[in-house]
Amino acid sequence: MTKSERQTKILDIIANNVISTQEELVKRLNEEGYNVTQATTSRDLQELRITKLMLSDGTYKYAVAKLPEISINEKMRTVFTQCLMSVDYANNIVVIKTFSGAAQAVAAALDSFVWDEIIGSIAGDDTIMVVVRNEKSAKQLAVKLSRYIK
Repeated sequence: MTKSERQTKILDIIANNVISTQEELVKRLNEEGYNVTQATTSRDLQELRITKLMLSDGTYKYAVAKLPEISINEKMRTVFTQCLMSVDYANNIVVIKTFSGAAQAVAAALDSFVWDEIIGSIAGDDTIMVVVRNEKSAKQLAVKLSRYIK
């Protein structure tokens, strides 16, 4: 598994679980089939700008440093589930179809992804073109976004 895949998995794990320690994250990654050490995980957390946030109950949770991951995840889920119509890819380009007028909101949500594989995106009224580094990354992004289509 590539570094990008591992880091995407880390973002997924911290977005959907309360993970308070590197040990918990390493255990979770190993359970998911990623053979990682704490040192590797520590480097990934630094590169992804992951930090700990204190929750209202006084416990801590890993989150993306620029904004709490919970709010990013909720906003993206809302935007994606309400706006996406279809997602497809060809080579290293992902094409996203949205309801009329929604492409800018979806593109803004995509821009909040912390994923090195995304080079950039262009949004029109109802279509977004996302350029990624390779076809494998395009497929991964398309699969990830397709989960939000109702």
